[in-house]
Amino acid sequence: MSSPRDRDRDGFDDGAGGQWQEPAHLGGDTPSGGETGPAAPRPDDDRPAPTGDERTGSQAWQPPGWDLPAVEPERPATTRDEAAWQPPGADQWQSEAPPPAQTDRPRRGLGGLFGGGRSRSGDDAGAGYRDVQPDPAVAADPYGTQLWAQQFGWVLSDGTAPEDEPLTALVRSAPVRPGKEDQASRVLRGRGNGLDLVAFDIVSPVGRGFVSTHAITAAPVLGSVPAFRLSPARMWRHGTGGMLQIPSPDPEFDRRWVLLAAEDGPQVRRIAEDPVVRQSLLGTDDGDEVWSAAGFVAAIRPDANRPQLIEHHARLLAAVVGALAAAA
Repeated sequence: MSSPRDRDRDGFDDGAGGQWQEPAHLGGDTPSGGETGPAAPRPDDDRPAPTGDERTGSQAWQPPGWDLPAVEPERPATTRDEAAWQPPGADQWQSEAPPPAQTDRPRRGLGGLFGGGRSRSGDDAGAGYRDVQPDPAVAADPYGTQLWAQQFGWVLSDGTAPEDEPLTALVRSAPVRPGKEDQASRVLRGRGNGLDLVAFDIVSPVGRGFVSTHAITAAPVLGSVPAFRLSPARMWRHGTGGMLQIPSPDPEFDRRWVLLAAEDGPQVRRIAEDPVVRQSLLGTDDGDEVWSAAGFVAAIRPDANRPQLIEHHARLLAAVVGALAAAA
């Protein structure tokens, strides 16, 4: 029986070149000189032969996948004096200027029908009517309507002044069926679009206070004005017994708007035929009603008055009053 040493002597293992040794993982012999060399590859090992730096160190054969990765990744050594991580400089930007005071904040411009972007004080268009500060006045004037009116010289009233007495009859004639306790409040008087105007809220008692239900802008007119009502066709109408529907020459206008009058006549016909009146009403969202009563021509819409709504109603009233005056 031959031994591995006999095979070395007889030159049996040609691949080892006479220096055969057992694999290192089996604890075999080492070459002469006591130095450990690279382990011979196993016949069933399909891994490529080690090259370069892989030939150094221990090359004990292990099954594929036997070695596990290190628990912690290799990181450069740090010292105690190393500064803690800070975000990039752009993230640490801080303004050197102090925060602006509340009174320095820009405000929205007035502009519109009565202003053209500047207030009477000559301030820039940033002088707005809604204050950003918590102010008790904001609760009484949530939309800044009174502040807006004062800057254009309009006169304010609470609805109880002697000149406000005709407004009671106008409220009772409104096409929205106001309640018996509803009244005019937050009254503003001024001039716009060539008309003397009065704008106010219809308020209803709720609990211990009042709430605005509708906004009215009215223009007093001289002379006799026939009773009429201009209403969007989509709205339900009440109190129209005995009133006549006056057609217009525009089918689109008749499809969206209804003109009712107590009696037919040239003034009422002029309202339906006037192109400015039709264009003004067709350019809206069909949310207003216009009527005449108590010596006024008035426009009404749900909710409280606000500057933009007063300007919108002023344009409608200017068109209707102009048509009535042309037919007189």
